[in-house]
Amino acid sequence: MNPALKRLGFGERDRVVIIHADDVGMCQASVQAFIDLMDFGLVSSGAAMVPCPWFPLLAQECCGHQGPPLDLGVHLTLTSEWDGYRWGPISTRDEASGLLDDEGYFPRRREDVQEQAQPGAVQPEMEAQLARALAAGLDVTHVDTHMGAVAHLKFVHGYARMALEQRLPALFLLLVEAGWGDRKVGEEQLYDLLLDPVEEKDLAGDPDFSEVLDDMRGRLDAWMEETDDPIRFGPIAPPPGSEINDPDQTSPDEPLMSVPA
Repeated sequence: MNPALKRLGFGERDRVVIIHADDVGMCQASVQAFIDLMDFGLVSSGAAMVPCPWFPLLAQECCGHQGPPLDLGVHLTLTSEWDGYRWGPISTRDEASGLLDDEGYFPRRREDVQEQAQPGAVQPEMEAQLARALAAGLDVTHVDTHMGAVAHLKFVHGYARMALEQRLPALFLLLVEAGWGDRKVGEEQLYDLLLDPVEEKDLAGDPDFSEVLDDMRGRLDAWMEETDDPIRFGPIAPPPGSEINDPDQTSPDEPLMSVPA
C-alpha cells in the first residue's frame, strides 16, 4: 500500500481522487466558477494564474470566502496562449530573458519558452509569482505549471528547489518530451545540481564522489525504513486484474498489458 495514503488514514481498498481546476483567475468567470465548484464539492483544489488581470479579484474572493478554506495553489505561468487577451511576466521586461514575444507578452507556445527562455530569468519569475500570491494573503497549498512549460530540463530543478524550500507539494509531469525518455538511466545516478543543473554529467561512477554516494544510500535506506516504504523489499507485484506498462517499453503510448486475475 502507498505509505502516504496509509499515513492519511486510508485503507488498502480505498481509492483517492483529487479533482483539480487550473487556470483560475485567467478570466473573470473562472473566479466565481472555482468558488462555486469548491463549495458544491465538485472539485477538490485549484491553481491560480498570478500574472493574469483577474488574479487580484481571485485573491480578494478567496481571502474573504466564508466556509472551509479553499485549496488553492499557484499555476506557474510562462505562456500566454490567447490572441485577443494576453499577459506577461511580473518580474522583468528584459527581452534578453526570453520571456517576452514580439508583442511584449509571454510567448504563446510552451515550446518557444523552453527553447528561448533563460533559466536565470525563469527562476525569478516563478519565485515572483509565488511571492505575489503569498503577499495577497493566499494560503498557497501547492505549485504546478501552466501548459507544462516548466517541465523541461532547463527549469525543473529550480521548480523543485523552490517547492522544497517553501515546503509546498509540486506537480510533476512526464518529461519524455523534454528528452528524459531517451536518456540512458543507470541503477544509480548522482549529479551536482549547482554546477550541472540539467544533469549532463553523471557522477555515480566517479571515485571522488564514492563517499557522497554511500552517504546518500544510507540516508535513502533510513528514510524508506522510517516511512515503511514497501519498495525497500524489492519490486511490488501488481494486483491481479490490473493493467501495467511493459517494463521494457520507453514510450507512454505503448499499449497496456493486463495481469491475469
